This record gives sequence, C-alpha cells and structure tokens, in this order.
Amino acid sequence: MLSATRGRLASALWASRLARRYLHATRPRSSAGQGGRTGQPPSAFDPALLDFLVCPLSKKPLRYEASTNELINEELGIAYPIIDGIPNMIPQAARMTHQNKKPEETKQQ
Repeated sequence: MLSATRGRLASALWASRLARRYLHATRPRSSAGQGGRTGQPPSAFDPALLDFLVCPLSKKPLRYEASTNELINEELGIAYPIIDGIPNMIPQAARMTHQNKKPEETKQQ
C-alpha cells in the first residue's frame, strides 16, 4: 500500500515538473532577445512576408491592410486575419470583404 502511494506521488511530481518545463518553454520572451529587432513589438506582422505569401485558394499575391490587420485578396474579395503577427491562411477563417453584386433576374409575365 505504501509503495502504491509512493508511486502515485512520484508520478504527480514528475507530471508537475513536465508542466513547469512546458510553461517555461512557451513563456513569451522579451523583445530584447529578438536578435536586433528593436522598435517593433514581437507580435507585429512583417510586411516582408508578402514576398512569399500567396492566397491558398487562388495562388495570387495578397495585400496587407494595416488598419484591419488582415491580408486581402482583391480578386476573390476575402481577407485573412493576422493573429499575434501570424497570418491565419485557413480559408474557413477568412471573411468576405465584398459581395458579388449580380443584378436580380426579373420574371416577365
């Protein structure tokens, strides 16, 4: 009975150590250790990424809109959000920027 309790206690201590290591590893670091990137918060979007990023649906270039913090595909009329400096390029996460306005067909009687 004592050995079973000791085993559970050891397992709990081991799990708490792993949790502390994980939390320590995922803790946000100060911007001073960003390798010379000063004057810019670490969560800001880097416009240089626009040279590499394309729309996953149309494979066309994207435009960065700073006021809404989104990447815009003008051709399809969709906007991909940027969350903590990381573009969310999942099509289901994109929002429509405008609707295709087609004239309604009128029925002639």
